[in-house]
Amino acid sequence: MDEKTYIFEGKTTNEAIEKGLKELKTTKNKVDIKVLEDPDKKTFFSILTPKIVRVEMKIREYKEKNNEKNNEKIDFSQTLNKLDEFMKNFISNLPTKDLKYEIRNNNNIIEIDIKGDEASYLIGYRGEALNSLQDILVHIASQDQQEKVRVVLNISNYREKRKKDLEILAGKIAESVEKNKKSITLEPMVAYDRKIIHSFFQDNDKIETHSIGKEPYRKVVISLK
Repeated sequence: MDEKTYIFEGKTTNEAIEKGLKELKTTKNKVDIKVLEDPDKKTFFSILTPKIVRVEMKIREYKEKNNEKNNEKIDFSQTLNKLDEFMKNFISNLPTKDLKYEIRNNNNIIEIDIKGDEASYLIGYRGEALNSLQDILVHIASQDQQEKVRVVLNISNYREKRKKDLEILAGKIAESVEKNKKSITLEPMVAYDRKIIHSFFQDNDKIETHSIGKEPYRKVVISLK
């Protein structure tokens, strides 16, 4: 089903966002937010017109909306066999021979762990290689299923280490935002990393976050509420 898009306006970005959240009766962590550029060209007369900021909002699909479906045990036997065959061939063709992997079904989420003394080179710069390999695994896993299968790939506990590093970064950025009263936009991040930042501030009374831009250059903005 296509996601419904909503447009809201305000004198500032925060005002437009707050208005949208209030009307939709939701919170920032449950929507995707995009700041829209003004399509009208600037003219002499537009300078006299009060500035209007427009934001686009899409309500995310959450697991809790499909609890009954998520609680049903999906038959992943054929999918797991395909993934196992792929992983065997993949690892056997690598120059490193000490790598081991484990595949498991955790509540309809397929988790794959790769470990070994030299496994870290499969991670790439800030997880780029890891995420690319995960995309391939998602494609393989979803071929025989009616819906896209969620696959989480972890290499040498990279996910845990990355989460810790991002939370430390988020804490430092928050201190700067509170001190200087100015929003800070982080560098482009993959969706998995952006989710970590959003979740870190989910229950924060002073700081809020939203994402801007298009993939693969989507960024997180951290600002005061």
